[in-house]
Amino acid sequence: MKGFSKEEKSWIFYDWANSAYSIIITTAVFPLFYKAAATNAGVSAANSTAYLGYTIAIATFILAMISPILGTIADYQGFKKKFFTFFFILGVSATGLLAFIPSDQWLLLLICYTIATVGSAGANVFYDAFLVDVSNEKRMNRVSAFGFGLGYIGSTIPFIISIAIIILSQIELLPFSTTIASKIAFLITALWWLLFTIPLLKNVHQFHYIEREAKLVVNSFKRLGKTIIEIKKYRPLFLFLLAYFFYIDGVGTIISMSTAYGTDLGIGSTDLLIILFVTQVVAAPFAILYGRLAEKFTEKNMLYVGIIIYIIVCIYAYFLETTIDFWILAMLVASSQGGIQALSRSYYAKLVPKKNANEFFGFYNIFGKFASIMGPLLVGFTAQMTGNSKMGVFSLVILFIVGIMALLFVPKPNEISLKEVAEVGKGL
Repeated sequence: MKGFSKEEKSWIFYDWANSAYSIIITTAVFPLFYKAAATNAGVSAANSTAYLGYTIAIATFILAMISPILGTIADYQGFKKKFFTFFFILGVSATGLLAFIPSDQWLLLLICYTIATVGSAGANVFYDAFLVDVSNEKRMNRVSAFGFGLGYIGSTIPFIISIAIIILSQIELLPFSTTIASKIAFLITALWWLLFTIPLLKNVHQFHYIEREAKLVVNSFKRLGKTIIEIKKYRPLFLFLLAYFFYIDGVGTIISMSTAYGTDLGIGSTDLLIILFVTQVVAAPFAILYGRLAEKFTEKNMLYVGIIIYIIVCIYAYFLETTIDFWILAMLVASSQGGIQALSRSYYAKLVPKKNANEFFGFYNIFGKFASIMGPLLVGFTAQMTGNSKMGVFSLVILFIVGIMALLFVPKPNEISLKEVAEVGKGL
């Protein structure tokens, strides 16, 4: 962590804190826990996967609706931290609550998961926007990438503990069931998330903001309307969001539904947990590597690399048959998932007017969230129609192709004139 300021370190540590949720709740333990609950209730594998996809779509739709509005209000002095704290507490509380829901109540599990997802994703809207407050344009790639890298490393600690508890309970070396072990994992996640968010709450503050004014809510809606108009005029920003809409859809869908997909293919829960753990370990250095390579080859070129790897992932997933195939697939994902997310975040942060960062990151997240609605729905619908989860994953190829085509027309940040940036900021 040498070379980073106190504010940058505190911001980075939130990735360390929240990534436990991403791996344990979004990707690994909860999907397995839910799939077991749904199976025991007589729900077919294809339908339970579809219901999980629909749940993710509902949660992301809620965020898509409120993110731009809250982001616009949060640009006023003193609001960014308040909104971040609200969603952070909502996410931590719902995650902890998962441990107290009866394991046979699969529908109630999905409802609580929806609330936790809204909390986690909502906090990330304002966390991402804080990047412009803790760092400058020259350092953003490295800070953002280091955040993802440290997040992967940090998430392995509670994940290892959770895996150990679950496996030891499976072989009856611990005096409780696998169900109880999974619930303990949910509590570990909530506590980890809570503890390591403290540095951000203490040391990160809103540096870029708009002064408060009368009729704050009314004026926020007016500013939001102006932003919608201006964002269309600001061609580089609009084109990037269009590209991001498509390629991040595929990334998010693969992350959130990989475990359910592996389960449908007959891969055992223990194998899945081990594979996901190794994926986290491998992803950490690759996320940092993407940040360093971006300084040499540009963010845009490295985004091309990441998208192409994901296209290969989708094609390979269609032919996947064995556990070894799933290992190969996971390592391909590990090589690019952190890098593509980190560079997207820093690339966008360089394009937006700094004092309107929350507002523009609200749109960044609404594009990402609406995309995340489309992906899971596509996978869920295809799985139900064909009775084959492979077809759903394969269909994601088109999203990456459209994304990379749109990205071709996005100029690099250093190719955009300062006058153009200033005019957009002035219009807001």
